Amino acid sequence: MNITQDKVVELDYKLTVNGEIIDQSEAGEPLVYLHGHSNIIPGLESALEGKAAGDAMQLTVQPEEGYGPRDEDNVEDLSREDFEDDIEVGATYYAQAEDGSMLPFTVINVDGDTVKVDFNHPMAGMVLDFDVKVLAVRDATPEELEHGHAHADGDHDHE
Repeated sequence: MNITQDKVVELDYKLTVNGEIIDQSEAGEPLVYLHGHSNIIPGLESALEGKAAGDAMQLTVQPEEGYGPRDEDNVEDLSREDFEDDIEVGATYYAQAEDGSMLPFTVINVDGDTVKVDFNHPMAGMVLDFDVKVLAVRDATPEELEHGHAHADGDHDHE
């Protein structure tokens, strides 16, 4: 079975940036995703299209097809009053957007009452090198299609 729209894919992967391992699947714990539903970055998803279990590949994903280019307009100064607890440089916090969704941001610097934060994805602007092996491909269940993501063993509830 080949990877196409609405297939659930299991894969082992290793992600490196500038030769440094940034992320990888653990042995026996593959990445499982629903293909064609933007659950993984676009460059990786398009490269996997048509592949089958047993296929392995290495690919380089440019920022435009990964986490996007860095946008310095996404770096802002916030007031220390906006934070309830101690502020840790390098830590990720969340702000509520106007639509109610939660936006992650990273604290870059604290200077007196000013907290400089970055709303860019931590890997924005980076060239991503993937080493990927497709372990399995199966049809998605009706519930997975309805939810728009894969469920472990095809079973999942939203409680």
